[in-house]
Amino acid sequence: MMLAFAASAQKNVTQFMGIPIDGTKSAMIQKLKAKGFTYNATYDELSGEFNGSEVKISVVTNNNKVYRIFVTYAIGVSESDIKVNFNRLCRQFQKNGKYLARNLIGMYEIGEEEDISYEMAVNNKRYQASYYQVSESDLDTTGFTQWAEIKLLAKMTLSGKESFTEEEMRNYMIELLLTYYDEKCSHKSVWFMISERYGRYFINIYYDNKNNEANGEDL
Repeated sequence: MMLAFAASAQKNVTQFMGIPIDGTKSAMIQKLKAKGFTYNATYDELSGEFNGSEVKISVVTNNNKVYRIFVTYAIGVSESDIKVNFNRLCRQFQKNGKYLARNLIGMYEIGEEEDISYEMAVNNKRYQASYYQVSESDLDTTGFTQWAEIKLLAKMTLSGKESFTEEEMRNYMIELLLTYYDEKCSHKSVWFMISERYGRYFINIYYDNKNNEANGEDL
């Protein structure tokens, strides 16, 4: 029973190319090399092909446990090309059943007229898309109804209302659904953002197992 529980727990963490983001750095590097990536000890990074592009990968740890796979994607391209790459990734994540947008709507794409160089330099705008990596068990909403009824009753008690309008109910149920998935899946975070260096653009993709990240225990 304990072995089955341990196996189940390992599966329910963020994965990168089917590899659970957990364990030691050396073990993770070996698993990535088995996937065809090449390790460069000088720069402590791996390189290879991912999602049709040449990428660089860094393995990040906390207390000797891997908590993040950091992928540098769309390396050093122009402003127009980075929009295309970013929007393509958004569409790929949106239609992939393994991911659920953190804002439930998932509208992260950049408009054609957006001047991202100006917005990033002058307004410090951040172009980011965030998702939960979900499994079939995460998508099972069997327990949601009962959980939501308890939350709804508490909300009505606090507000002193006997009922909500249709719009209030719809908005609150959306809020509850986001909270429900946040509680179930927040440790399995996958997100990406645009970064800029000397006028060239990159996309950084982060696969995080938040169970292993620092929570102030070393302070």
